[in-house]
Amino acid sequence: MSGSTLEIKDLHVEIDGKEILKGVNLTVKGGEFHAIMGPNGTGKSTLASAIMGHPKYEVTKGQILMDGEDVLEMEVDERAKAGLFLAMQYPSEISGVTTSDFLRSSINAHREEGDEIPLMKFIKEMDAAMDYLEMDKNMSQRYLNEGFSGGEKKRNEILQLMLLKPAIGILDEIDSGLDIDALKVVSKGINKLRNEAFGCLIITHYQRLLNYVKPDFVHVMMQGRVVKSGGPELVERLESEGYEWIKQELGIEDETVGK
Repeated sequence: MSGSTLEIKDLHVEIDGKEILKGVNLTVKGGEFHAIMGPNGTGKSTLASAIMGHPKYEVTKGQILMDGEDVLEMEVDERAKAGLFLAMQYPSEISGVTTSDFLRSSINAHREEGDEIPLMKFIKEMDAAMDYLEMDKNMSQRYLNEGFSGGEKKRNEILQLMLLKPAIGILDEIDSGLDIDALKVVSKGINKLRNEAFGCLIITHYQRLLNYVKPDFVHVMMQGRVVKSGGPELVERLESEGYEWIKQELGIEDETVGK
């Protein structure tokens, strides 16, 4: 089964009148794992937010296409139904909505009316995924992310990813704040999803996640654009040499946006 294709073409994005993305080009296909790396303040999280339609981010130029369809014409929920999923760096707490109810409602939102997932099938799938992620089953009855530790929130994002089975997953610094044990569990969950129907865009500025989730392609962002792309060997060089050699090679003095 072949997967979907996410295409980003010459994407320019502003926030409060300040240009953050300055011409990003990227294509992610089913079966491919892409990593976007770079120092803080170079536009990585802005890219994730723009793809999913965060209202603060204004696309001023360029295209985002999902299987040839114009993503920029879609509302946020339509982007999700088209197969896009964003695991957020800072997941919101939602009081009054249990994790279980949220997950089941999210799954049913992707299905036709009258074809809702049977309750027992949902419970079986949720329990199996929670076991795989070494999550306390009681979390399913707690309000979504309320009182969760940072590690619990990140595991909960991967739980959503495993149950919703999107075509393209965007993971925005899913590794931030995790200790080594939680990082291994989260990585295990991401790797379980590897198949020809699933493409993944992993945004991080740590190399350590990519020791467990091996990317097929690696891209470095600086000054709001992709300035270097390569294979897994690029991660190894960044780990040993940092980003300074890229800045010297490209004549970049300040890698951050707007400088």
